Amino acid sequence: MIHEFQTVKQVFGPIVFVDRVSDAAYGEIVEIVMPNGEKKKGQVLETARGYAAVQVFGQTSGLDVEKTVVRFSGETMRMPVSEDMLGRTFNGLGEPIDGGTEILSSEKIDINGSAINPASRAALSDFIQTGISTIDVTNTLIRGQKLPIFSASGLPHNDLAVQIAGQSTVRSKKGSDKQDFVVVFAAMGITYSEARFFTSNFEKSGALERSVLFLNLASDPSIERIITPRLALTAAEYLAFEKDSQVLVILTDMTNYCDALREIAAARQEVPGRRGYPGYMYTDLSQIYERAGQIKGKKGTVTQMPILTMPDEDITHPIPDLTGYITEGQLVLSRELHNRHIYPNLNVLPSLSRLMNQGIGPEKTREDHAGVASQLYAAYAEGMDLRNLVVVVGEDALTERDKKYLRFTDAFENRFVSQSRTENRTIEDSLTMGWDLLSMIPEDDLKRVKSDHIKKYLKKPEKPAAAEKA
Repeated sequence: MIHEFQTVKQVFGPIVFVDRVSDAAYGEIVEIVMPNGEKKKGQVLETARGYAAVQVFGQTSGLDVEKTVVRFSGETMRMPVSEDMLGRTFNGLGEPIDGGTEILSSEKIDINGSAINPASRAALSDFIQTGISTIDVTNTLIRGQKLPIFSASGLPHNDLAVQIAGQSTVRSKKGSDKQDFVVVFAAMGITYSEARFFTSNFEKSGALERSVLFLNLASDPSIERIITPRLALTAAEYLAFEKDSQVLVILTDMTNYCDALREIAAARQEVPGRRGYPGYMYTDLSQIYERAGQIKGKKGTVTQMPILTMPDEDITHPIPDLTGYITEGQLVLSRELHNRHIYPNLNVLPSLSRLMNQGIGPEKTREDHAGVASQLYAAYAEGMDLRNLVVVVGEDALTERDKKYLRFTDAFENRFVSQSRTENRTIEDSLTMGWDLLSMIPEDDLKRVKSDHIKKYLKKPEKPAAAEKA
């Protein structure tokens, strides 16, 4: 039931305070009618003692306190959903911006979603092949997992996101048919050039036909950034749990989302928490990240890959810090590798996938996967330590064994980490490349791989032919 009030008391930034309001509910959608007839949408942020704080989706300039009418709809924000959303592009409020018609569907879902009962969550175990060696081998992504990418300003996280979206496939069993993902892509606070980059690359790769795009531009009201990821996840949950699709959700940039959250908290004159962000940011982020997983009895899954740019490249900043607590690992991009023109510049050492061991093995990837990943990590870590030592003592002070590890480290970065933006490696190709690299270090040091795997997969370097005797 619609309730109408003409009792606006105060306007503070994007927040409108309405007095003498009855029966208003948190999250309720309202319509603000300006004196000139212009209409804007808003959402109730807070209600108490007969007043309501309404967050306006747009600018509040020119709003007349005495003449403005606020209509309370009695409903929360709901989005019409259907399979017709595939191949479409929407703005941050879910309105089509690709020239097509609106989604006509009698089924409308609350964008805030509903919590999944932990007892109904299914165990996650299916391997996702992204075609990127540093993810597939050493930081394996599992179907239904939430695995963020920690980046920084100027790094190619957008390229990586597009490549993952175009190449990712599900492989539940070794040798079984692969299944492409439906991609739900939500961008928050991006520029026009970034929006063109995403749409054009999705079209070129052919991924647009199986994708749903939500684009919130930097010029759009910041309040829309709070709505955009919830719209995307609502579409993802519908396609996964109602239409049995395997859905990959990419959210970029969560830093812009958190900055919008801080801006709104400041407008509401809330007491700030760490670095000015609201104290409830952990709860707010968890409401987004926890909308991933698999439900028992349902064939579809929602896999999340949020992307955030770390302010000042500080991994202890509240945004990456809280994200790391909630999610199941992180993929960290390296400025040093980027400066050396290595793409994708994923730093293996601080990266982690906590569910990796659940999705690898003989029936999912290959029997030697766990051992190869562990041995590569250990050898690369030792090589990086030796690099730092060389700066102090020089390479001439190293033993022959140490020099082998240095050569391994260079080859690991230039051959295993580095690949083109269109190169799609299978897990078998990546593991074979890993064994080729391990052949560069002494066989006695291969203590993390099984001896029978060494005999089966390790190619020993050819010895030079003995010189003929005179």
